Amino acid sequence: MGELRLRAVSPQSAKHHPAPAVIWLEPLGATPALSFRPHGRYTLLQKNRTFIPHLQVIPVGTVVQFPNADPFFHNVFSLFDGKRFDLGLYEAGSSKTVTFSREGVSYIFCNIHPEMSAVVLVLSTPLYAIADANDAFVLSNIPPGDYILHLWVEGLPQTVADRLTQHLHLTGQNVDLGVITIPATSGASDAHSNKYGNPYDPIPKSPYDH
Repeated sequence: MGELRLRAVSPQSAKHHPAPAVIWLEPLGATPALSFRPHGRYTLLQKNRTFIPHLQVIPVGTVVQFPNADPFFHNVFSLFDGKRFDLGLYEAGSSKTVTFSREGVSYIFCNIHPEMSAVVLVLSTPLYAIADANDAFVLSNIPPGDYILHLWVEGLPQTVADRLTQHLHLTGQNVDLGVITIPATSGASDAHSNKYGNPYDPIPKSPYDH
């Protein structure tokens, strides 16, 4: 079993907090695919008008709970690649669930609060790593074989990320791929549309929504 290390840096890295990023290995040919099944409880909590955690990597078939811990309504939705859903309006103290049944990236928002965002990355392999605060990845316990190395960075167009994929032949030895330079990303704070494809309306002030 080997270990893979690399860093993915962008022009923003020295000035801003790194954008969330994930690498994973897709086995090729005769390389065996490792089992990756849901275990435990997966939750995206809504609290203080924030999704916690912001990024979650899960296996195909995972059921994720979306509890509302705020004292006001939320409306969680996703209209993107991995899983399209709309949980509708639901009140404080309630919870709804979504089954993520295929691979892909789901960008998740609230139809009431435009500042809320989260990402669920659904994979069929346990061979993945999330970047640390220094843009570094460490992926351990890799069986020998041939793989495609995939990269996802929040705010980076997937067409650009796809150009950074690499074919790797791993022998069970530790490998350091050095530094991958990626273009500047737009970041998670970019304006997005509501679930109807329209701009968000201003949120009226409320004593229960602060």
